[in-house]
Amino acid sequence: MDAKSAPFYITTPIYYVNGKPHIGHAYTTIAADVAARYHRLMGRDVRFLTGTDEHGQKVFEKAKERSMAPREHCDDMVTHWKAAWTRLDVTCDRFIRTTDEDHQALVTAALNKLYAEDLIYRDEYEGWYSVADEVFVTDKEVDEGRSTDDLERITEANYFFKMSNYKEALLQHIEAHPTYIQPRSRRNEVLGFLKKDLGDLCISRPKARMSWGIELPFDDGFVTYVWFDALLNYLTGAGVTPSDLSTAGSAGTAWPADHCLIGKDILTTHAVYFSTMLLALGVALPKNLFAHGWWTSTDGEKISKSKGNAISVDLLVEEFGVDATRFFLMREIKFGSDGGFSYAGFLSRYNSDLANDFGNLSHRAITMATRWHGSVPVCGALTPTEEALHTLAAEVVAQTDAAINALDFQGAIMSTWRLIVAGNKYVEETAPWGLNKRGETERLGTVIRHVLELVYLAAGLLSPVMPNKSSELMSKFGTPVTPQDMLRGFAAGQSPLNALQDNASVTLGEPLFPRFQELPAAISGLFEAKVEKASKTKQPKQASKKKAQEKAKVEPIEFADFMKVQLRSGK
Repeated sequence: MDAKSAPFYITTPIYYVNGKPHIGHAYTTIAADVAARYHRLMGRDVRFLTGTDEHGQKVFEKAKERSMAPREHCDDMVTHWKAAWTRLDVTCDRFIRTTDEDHQALVTAALNKLYAEDLIYRDEYEGWYSVADEVFVTDKEVDEGRSTDDLERITEANYFFKMSNYKEALLQHIEAHPTYIQPRSRRNEVLGFLKKDLGDLCISRPKARMSWGIELPFDDGFVTYVWFDALLNYLTGAGVTPSDLSTAGSAGTAWPADHCLIGKDILTTHAVYFSTMLLALGVALPKNLFAHGWWTSTDGEKISKSKGNAISVDLLVEEFGVDATRFFLMREIKFGSDGGFSYAGFLSRYNSDLANDFGNLSHRAITMATRWHGSVPVCGALTPTEEALHTLAAEVVAQTDAAINALDFQGAIMSTWRLIVAGNKYVEETAPWGLNKRGETERLGTVIRHVLELVYLAAGLLSPVMPNKSSELMSKFGTPVTPQDMLRGFAAGQSPLNALQDNASVTLGEPLFPRFQELPAAISGLFEAKVEKASKTKQPKQASKKKAQEKAKVEPIEFADFMKVQLRSGK
């Protein structure tokens, strides 16, 4: 692991300002925050961008519904997004809004450049339009089965970007840069899309139909299509200016981005629309577009408010804490895949990983230090058991670094968990209570020191995921070594299990993650409400299910017994 001096730039999508943040938004943004925090710890110059998309027809219509001006509506709604990221301890370096003046100036400059180079032209359009997605839908898509229930048939003049000119250049870039689009399945999806005819992209909307947007600098009767406007936010956030665009340069800015994190539902707009726009502008493409999966309900449906299965992130934070919420979202599924969410699953993960494994080891380590030594003991002679722990620690540090750099947040946590599992096993095998009883003071000090070092190292590696609990735990060791000092020390070749100071004071305090015997009442109440609603709407099915259970003589078990069950899944 090498300390890196190059800047690190990571972005999330900018989210539609109309709604309020949900679990999908939180997932993407926390992932970006974890990566940003880690690279800051490693001493890199980090820029982390998130924000809101505030133009377009949906925003315009929502503002009319509320009897507000579009900008007034946006100013009101954006407070929910900023408050959500504050509550989730998101440390973005800029929260961008597409109504920001510097962004509007950059969009105007991009339009002028493409128009001057004859890459934008005016034409008549007749076809389908989706208001919900703010995209045009071709007759071919409808012929292939796309429903027209949510589409409008329109005929109007518009301006088009010659996207088709850059199809071959984009294909060549994707082939030459295998990690440009990740995961691999998404790369294959884009390559499949590009096998079809690639038309030109409509980049305007007539003001007569929808006036809320950035005005075209070469025709004041039109505003810019929301996607053309929104996608350029990544350049604005990197510090690219209109003068940079005029020279097709980005020197002195954070561009190109190391990672643009997106949901898989907006893959085409980024991998095709944005990429071809950059090629036309002569600006470097980002190093990586990473399209992650969706959180699904227990029945496999995508979680969303419209489906009535939305997960309250606020409720999770309120009941379990922000760090436990961040941990679950990063630990439960591999970044890039779909994964199921249930409150029962959240509780199980909290109790098994945080309360039992990490929390238990942390509390045992500090309890032993305060009870039998009073401070951080001096380390004595090492046995092969301790030497194996040092080897493991070095492996874990390297694996965690590699995983974070690959955006494998689950892998990084699971790597760190090797330390925690090894620490609990080490305590059982060395039996420090027996060493204390026999008066083997030096050996007892060595064992306690290694358990403390393991806990301290784990806390440092987990600090990008759980910044508050990690800081709380590390403050109990009386050692002024911060996660920054620790990780940069490892990069310089220092031993991972040598961070603590001899005889530093140790404070016990309360357990880091108190165990929950059952779901909090506020969450259980959600289930009761759903069950009551289901019983009113599906009484016949519920009745037949009840009869089947009675016939099978199913006996429920207590929750405490359920927690003893070991579940395994396979593919």
